[in-house]
Amino acid sequence: MMEKIDMAGTSEVFAGFAEIDITPSDFRKCELIGFNRLDSFARGILHPLKAQVLILKASNQTYCLVTVDTLSFSTALTDQLRDSIAEQLHGRRKDIMVCFSHTHAAPDAAANNAAYFMFAKQKIIAAVDLASQTTFPIKAAWGIAENTIGINRRSDADATDPRIGILKISNAATDETQLLLLRVTAHANVLSSDNYLISSDYFGPTRALLEETYHCKVMMTQGASGDVISKYRQENADFLEKHPLEAAKIVHDEAAKKLIFNESIEALNKNAAAIKSAVAAVYDEIEPTAIHKLSMHSGTLTFKADVPTLERAQTIAAEAAFAGIDGSDWLEEVKSLNTKGIQTQTSQREAQFLAVNNGCLCGIADEAMCETAIDIKERAQDDFIFFGGYTNGYEGYLPTAAAYDKGGYEVLWSNLIYYKYYHRVMPFNRDTADHLAKQIVQIWQRILTS
Repeated sequence: MMEKIDMAGTSEVFAGFAEIDITPSDFRKCELIGFNRLDSFARGILHPLKAQVLILKASNQTYCLVTVDTLSFSTALTDQLRDSIAEQLHGRRKDIMVCFSHTHAAPDAAANNAAYFMFAKQKIIAAVDLASQTTFPIKAAWGIAENTIGINRRSDADATDPRIGILKISNAATDETQLLLLRVTAHANVLSSDNYLISSDYFGPTRALLEETYHCKVMMTQGASGDVISKYRQENADFLEKHPLEAAKIVHDEAAKKLIFNESIEALNKNAAAIKSAVAAVYDEIEPTAIHKLSMHSGTLTFKADVPTLERAQTIAAEAAFAGIDGSDWLEEVKSLNTKGIQTQTSQREAQFLAVNNGCLCGIADEAMCETAIDIKERAQDDFIFFGGYTNGYEGYLPTAAAYDKGGYEVLWSNLIYYKYYHRVMPFNRDTADHLAKQIVQIWQRILTS
């Protein structure tokens, strides 16, 4: 469903920026989220976690982009956050976009009656207030750098999104660059299941390196990286990611622990350096101009997931067991759905767009795969539509048709662990990614002609 698109008047656009530390004050009470392991309590802090806020104002319209260093919040919690921000700005939920880095080394927002979420929410509201008080006139322009850090993590695929989207924002009065907004496609799980330190993963070191280089603030959003990992990782990263329970049983001596830790730090820094090099190759070519188009738009999409027969479910659970995944609770849920005669589970999804001149960030609250972002770009015949996941929440993987047919962790087995959070027992149906791509392109083309 596509609602009327409101375009802000763009005679002059103002921006405000603020960031705030959302690292928990007592890490010992925090359970990290991102890996299926028995003990996920944090044991220290490697990098601080940040929330960053960009406010864009034109005429009587205000839009807000928030980036958060965490795996994600649920859509329900994210909507609570968006509503609080909207109230603070005297605006609407649909004009607030929240993008998550998807780091696997941040606290579980829903644990302990959502204690960390409430802490982070309060901090983010404070940052919104600060950003709204420090606005300045801006110009902006998009650029595209080469994404050299993303590799496909599925053994039978090699697709990646080769683009790093860059929005350069400068002060219209001084022409000084004030902010770089990057969209990068690569999983933020360089720190794997053997890590118990709170961290922003490669996002933090990358921001720091770029800020040091260009003397401006840097925001980053995650692309459609459901099947894309970072090129630079520790040597045993594949084993750690696929077999976290088994990996946790391995005892290393202090020398081995130090070696593994140093490998991880080196990998984080290599990813940051690669992104810096990619940005440097195109930075001077990106020349901000006056903003003639500015809008934020939301559309509602309907996705369906068919409930498997009990026989099919037992086969899936048996396959997942080889990866150390216990599907007994999931099987009981499937059995209950079959008994009740429920054959399909339906979810509503918000697709949101932030359009600035000829380009946009857009996304949904799912872990989409890079092939979907590429499909959208090619259908639109437009390199400047940057589609990503982890937008306004997280509700599980969204496989392409080809990935759906091949199954595996991202498509099937993850549901056995997280079905209670996804509110469904199976991935969305085989044709969902195709329908999504068509609808995203239709909305984007409508925005361009408005």
